[in-house]
Amino acid sequence: MKKLPVSVCIISGAEAGRIGRALESVAGWTSEIIVVLNDDVSDGTDDMARKHGAKVFREPWKGHIAQKNSAAAKATQDWILGLDSDEAVSPELRTEIEALLADSARTQPFTAFEFPRLTSFCGRWIRHGDWYPDRQKRLWRRGRAKWGGLDPHDHLDVDGRVGRLRNNLLHYTADTLDRQISKIGPFNKELARQMREAGRRASWLDLAFRPTWKFFRAYVLRLGFLDGWQGYFIAWLNAFSVVTKYVRLREPDQKP
Repeated sequence: MKKLPVSVCIISGAEAGRIGRALESVAGWTSEIIVVLNDDVSDGTDDMARKHGAKVFREPWKGHIAQKNSAAAKATQDWILGLDSDEAVSPELRTEIEALLADSARTQPFTAFEFPRLTSFCGRWIRHGDWYPDRQKRLWRRGRAKWGGLDPHDHLDVDGRVGRLRNNLLHYTADTLDRQISKIGPFNKELARQMREAGRRASWLDLAFRPTWKFFRAYVLRLGFLDGWQGYFIAWLNAFSVVTKYVRLREPDQKP
């Protein structure tokens, strides 16, 4: 089978237990896999990546945005597909991408493509609330997009039109409650620091309104209640994440 002119770009820490799924989902039909690995990783992630044909580059951690741009800069193919180590291209999405890139008339008007991301959480695929469709811009023409945003919440800045695909990118997030909860502190600490440096402050209105609205929107308006107890938990977890971020903005000098 002829491989597609696609460079897969992944950044990774110590993910030997999870990155295999991501690599297996793109090996064999893409022309290049690039893994930028944190230079202190020693759990065998590099061996796992090479086993699937990836080119491995060890670099100091520079933050999500800089690290992802570093990986993309190493790509040699016409198209770049960005993946995280806990994601995988579904068979349906792979088929859709193959058909897309085989038809130049379909790709010609667009610089990049986005598709929905479907997350598995504690044994359930989450299809409602704030976690779905969670559209991600992850396929783009080399040199026509760059990662931006505010660490650790990156997004792709695209120079041109963005098309839309139908099938899902699969996301295997934390498989336990404790692991999901543990993400809140480090993520929000860094985000609050950058918001503070940008001059953003938190009012009591932020603290009172934003978390409540976050829960109501996700659980009621976006039908999170259809995702069982997982949907209920996710709605509250997101609300807690919001209040944590704004409390940190009010207390910039708190000690760890």
